[in-house]
Amino acid sequence: QVQLVESGGGLVQPGGSLRLSCAASGFTFSSVSMGWYRQAPGLERELVARITSTGSGTNYADSVKGRFTISRDNAKKTVYLQMSSLKPEDTAVYYCNRPYLPTSWGQGTQVTVSS
Repeated sequence: QVQLVESGGGLVQPGGSLRLSCAASGFTFSSVSMGWYRQAPGLERELVARITSTGSGTNYADSVKGRFTISRDNAKKTVYLQMSSLKPEDTAVYYCNRPYLPTSWGQGTQVTVSS
């Protein structure tokens, strides 16, 4: 069955960096766009970055543009989110999913930005 497993979160100081990973299984990973989402306490889940199936195209929410970079390795069936210049407002649980063919959510990975 389809499975998405996120990892790489943690506690980081403002201005720091983290790299998130999402390992996918149960579907033809190389054929679908992937996205990273986040959900902060009390807020709706939002899409922060998206990448096409081949990795040739990306787009970002305005709030993370210039600080976050999404990438993928189709051979490893993994999508990444490199986060830099982190701010306290980036604190959230981060998830991956398929923006145009959503499936069940994984457990997510907690990112906490705090001094």
